Amino acid sequence: MTDIHRNNFGTIIKRQRVIVPLTLPELADRSGVSSSHLRRIERGERFPSASILRKIAKPLGFEENELFMLAGFLSHPSPAIAENVSACNAERLAPYVASALAQEPVEVQRTVIGILSILKSLTKSVKKE
Repeated sequence: MTDIHRNNFGTIIKRQRVIVPLTLPELADRSGVSSSHLRRIERGERFPSASILRKIAKPLGFEENELFMLAGFLSHPSPAIAENVSACNAERLAPYVASALAQEPVEVQRTVIGILSILKSLTKSVKKE
């Protein structure tokens, strides 16, 4: 894991937390992960384990698969896995899009999933208003 990837992942987590919106203490309460550990993840000082990712996924509005792909735990998903990644709300990626995404390099996959996750959160917040 490179420092650049740690920092990028931490930035994604922080942006998503702010978009949801949650404070660090609120995310800590909802996930059961300490505020100090979450802060270190956001700064890129720590990289979360799979169990931490599972705990923070739902409060941040991610599907577990989305967060695992962003973190690099699912680096080259098969089209079957990519089809199950949420794009916006309950909608799924079209099979063609999922298949095409599965053929892209890991960094492209992470970027696209991150953008889709942020758009999903923005859509939810606009609907609430």
